[in-house]
Amino acid sequence: MDQEKYQIPLKSFDQIYKINDDSKIRKWFFGFCLFMIAILFLPWTQNIKSKGNVTTLYQEQRAQNINSPIPGKIAKWSVREGDFVKKGDTIMQITEIKEDYLDPNLINRTKQQLEAKKGTIEFYEKKAETSDFQISALNTARKLKIDQLNNKLKQLDNKLEGEKAELAAATNEFELAKNQYERQQKMYEEGLVSQTQLQQRNLAFQNAQAKRIMVDNKLAQTQQEVINTRIEQNSVEQEYAEKISKVQGDRFQSMSNIATGEGEVAKLENQVSNYTIRNEMYIILAPQDGQIVQASKAGIGEILKDGERIAIIVPTRVHYAVEMFVEPVDLPLISVGQKVRFMFDGFPAIVFSGWPNNSYGTFGGKIVAFENTISPNGLFRVLVEEDNTDKDWPPQLKLGTGAQGIALLKDVPVWYELWRNINGFPPDYYNLQEVKSKKNETVKIK
Repeated sequence: MDQEKYQIPLKSFDQIYKINDDSKIRKWFFGFCLFMIAILFLPWTQNIKSKGNVTTLYQEQRAQNINSPIPGKIAKWSVREGDFVKKGDTIMQITEIKEDYLDPNLINRTKQQLEAKKGTIEFYEKKAETSDFQISALNTARKLKIDQLNNKLKQLDNKLEGEKAELAAATNEFELAKNQYERQQKMYEEGLVSQTQLQQRNLAFQNAQAKRIMVDNKLAQTQQEVINTRIEQNSVEQEYAEKISKVQGDRFQSMSNIATGEGEVAKLENQVSNYTIRNEMYIILAPQDGQIVQASKAGIGEILKDGERIAIIVPTRVHYAVEMFVEPVDLPLISVGQKVRFMFDGFPAIVFSGWPNNSYGTFGGKIVAFENTISPNGLFRVLVEEDNTDKDWPPQLKLGTGAQGIALLKDVPVWYELWRNINGFPPDYYNLQEVKSKKNETVKIK
């Protein structure tokens, strides 16, 4: 009875505390350890995290200033801040403030000056043509005059030859008369002839001498005429050369005036073109489609300086990209074409740092360029565009939106990544191009 009395509470004790049952904690512990060991051998994608902003790769798609091309005074606003405009829409209208351009008929008056100058050039061209005709006429007249004098010289040469022959005949006759007279005189001294006969021979001798002198004088006169004709010929050459030189001088002066007039015409045409273009600048147009923001001028009548900013236009069609900045120590790990994951401000995301493919709310990109010079903030600028093989970036993105990028590097085991971080080692460096070439070689072998 006593044993039964004491055995009942022992059974209750065994039922409550289960002292004799096997414990499962050890199994759970070893299972958890195996699970953690398995996790250590899972692949982990090394990465570089960096902050950046949404921008664009194209300069014409970035926010730009709308400047006043010329100084002027605001006459009318056609838009207000926040309005969306199309390319070529009127932003504002300004009026002239410079006294050189205040004349409303400035272009027409300049065109009149241009036409007058063109008329002057035409007159000088006709004057130059007239000078050409005068030069041609003078050359023709000089040729005719020289030909006339040459013909006269030929006639005088023929006359001179005849007179020389006549002089030779008169000389022979004179010599004969002289010889006869001398013989007659000798015979008269010997008493063979009478004085009358001697006087007749003397008369014949005197006549022959006079004839010879007359022919000689005639020949000398003809020779003088030849000399005078040659002098006249040189005088004609000189006279016509002076006349032609004078006409050529007038022609050259006309050509000089034509060249000067053409220069003035070009200058006036330039002025007309400049005035016409300046008139078009009074209407300031939108350079592209976009939104007008941050107007720096207000009201009517305000003065604008040359090149002064009026407002800012933000393009509506933008090819977005992200500019992010990396540490100098991480720059060797960056390469063109490298994959990047982004989290944009305002878009929820769940990120698993080492498993980017399992993250939620991130967007893909690829590096297109990085600068080889350091930025003022001490970091290197990297440009990343949208990855066309991944899902599209949100259409609600705006320029300047914050973005946090994760540049994907080499795949390593989790235990290696933990060991690297504990020891403070940098991520493993590898060349993306080499990896791609190896993959291509593997594909070719297969």
